[in-house]
Amino acid sequence: MWVIVMYDLPTDTKADRKNAAKFRKDMLKDGFQMFQFSMYLRHCPSSENAEVHVKRVKRLLPPHGHVGIITITDKQFGMMEIFRGKEPEKTPAGAQQLEMF
Repeated sequence: MWVIVMYDLPTDTKADRKNAAKFRKDMLKDGFQMFQFSMYLRHCPSSENAEVHVKRVKRLLPPHGHVGIITITDKQFGMMEIFRGKEPEKTPAGAQQLEMF
């Protein structure tokens, strides 16, 4: 599963800039990585684990701004086409899942 967080936060005042920076730093601490400016993603081994991280993001929400959270499967994420200019790029791989016997 992948959790994708997209946001547009105000940066007009000093307090807004502080809130936006804190939101970004807290998401990084929770294991999210930047995919694009204002778009962060995190791989989760299960839907239950994804829900835990969605709840954490909801607790981190700043007082102002627009935030979208979406959860998609590995298969859906793997079907994404990524380009740098007109050149295609490889889709980021998910974390390797360990199996114990």
